[in-house]
Amino acid sequence: MSDNKLIKAIKEKGQTMEAEMSFFDHLEALRWHLVRSAIAIVIFTAGAFYFYDFIFDTIIMGPSKPSFWTYRMLCKLGEYLHRDGFCINKINISLLNTEMAGQFTLQINSALLIGITLGFPYLLWEIWRFIKPALHEKERKAASGFVIYATFLFIIGVLFGYYVITPESINFLSSYTISPTIENKFSVDSYLSSVATLTLATGIVFELPILVYVLSSLGVLTVKFMRETRRYAVVVILIIAAVVTPTPDMMTMTVVSIPLFILYEVGILVAAVVEKRKKAREAAL
Repeated sequence: MSDNKLIKAIKEKGQTMEAEMSFFDHLEALRWHLVRSAIAIVIFTAGAFYFYDFIFDTIIMGPSKPSFWTYRMLCKLGEYLHRDGFCINKINISLLNTEMAGQFTLQINSALLIGITLGFPYLLWEIWRFIKPALHEKERKAASGFVIYATFLFIIGVLFGYYVITPESINFLSSYTISPTIENKFSVDSYLSSVATLTLATGIVFELPILVYVLSSLGVLTVKFMRETRRYAVVVILIIAAVVTPTPDMMTMTVVSIPLFILYEVGILVAAVVEKRKKAREAAL
């Protein structure tokens, strides 16, 4: 009897050790996925550091110049509508560096932000490679376009933030004054932080359909719940638009809100597709 208990205890211990080894194996695999992602980001950062003159003058400082693409398109729109006030001929912005190593730190930080932005699709691919072995064959097929869709939405969000939200915000904030005795002079860190936050935050917000897909697959979100809470989602979207756009301009908030409303409706369609596939699998079983 004691021998049977001993054998049973040894088997249970062996299963526990096997589970622990499997857990640590997964951690080791995740570590290497993250290491490769970090290496990719470092490579992109080094490239951004090397071509920094072009990146700083054309990309980072672009929204602060009247020749920026968005301002030119607004001017053409004003001409097409035969209305004045659309053209922006001057942006009252003056940048200052108040720290000894400020400009060097600016170059490092901005190159790192460019590296993270360019390396984000590769990071998604590494995450997909880590998750893929744990999925069943049907789940792999259903989520096969995860990296492509997530990357596409992120790029669209970044472009929308860079070409729409950022120039509108910079133009408004740089010219906003409460007294003629106060002169607007901004630190380079403040300017870079504004451009990076508005651009990257919009790219992340545009991942909403992917988040809905994941939560729907886990059974956390349902189509019924999303439709019933649509009125609350409108309020949340308006709050997000107000946070993402640091301007009280209703026009800018409306321009930001419309894509978010569309993304929410797309999320409902995504949740409906997920539920339909679940019901089809249950019917097959």
